[in-house]
Amino acid sequence: MPMRFNLPPVTLSLLVANIAIFLFMLGGGQEWLVVHAALWPLGPAQPMRYSDGSVVLVGFKVWQLITYAFLHGGWMHIGFNMLALYMFGASIENLFGAWHFLFYYVFCAVIAAIAHLAVVYFFTGGFYPTLGASCAIFGLLLAFGMLYPHAKIIVLILPIPMPAWLAVIGYMLLELVLGITGTQAGVAHFAHLGGALGGFVLLQYWRGKFPVKPRRILMR
Repeated sequence: MPMRFNLPPVTLSLLVANIAIFLFMLGGGQEWLVVHAALWPLGPAQPMRYSDGSVVLVGFKVWQLITYAFLHGGWMHIGFNMLALYMFGASIENLFGAWHFLFYYVFCAVIAAIAHLAVVYFFTGGFYPTLGASCAIFGLLLAFGMLYPHAKIIVLILPIPMPAWLAVIGYMLLELVLGITGTQAGVAHFAHLGGALGGFVLLQYWRGKFPVKPRRILMR
């Protein structure tokens, strides 16, 4: 992928927002943001103890469907996500336009959150926060693979150039296997797949593939 120095506005704004919030977390705001902005499971609120000994009730709030995607748990977490946003966001935003790109990004994050909540509620159980932009990033990966299928990209787990469509399909299959087998604990694999599914559905709608058509076809 080529280096980009003049990023379009939404991609640049998302990068700045994620980094600024991460720095705020490092500066002492982590506990407050995790309590109020991370994605918590459905069900009754439960007590959580702050590091100062005070206790607060935590649980699901509707705004967490978006806010969780701006929180990160460490340098590697935000580093990989922002690298992917930097690599793929500009190409997709230049194709979609700023507002469609922003809607696409948020839509993928929300659908990913809903998928994760459903999996936790009906299958895995547990009460823990989920955070990270990777769920929306998987929507971007899906879009890039569909819209630029023959572009060459390098996947870190297999560092050789390959067509985008092949890399994306392989990555999605890996996520599915890891999610089903539970071999990589602490990673919301079905949220990643939910973000990709949300992106696929929205792209197909914008292409006019469903009985209900958009007001204008965004792409062919």
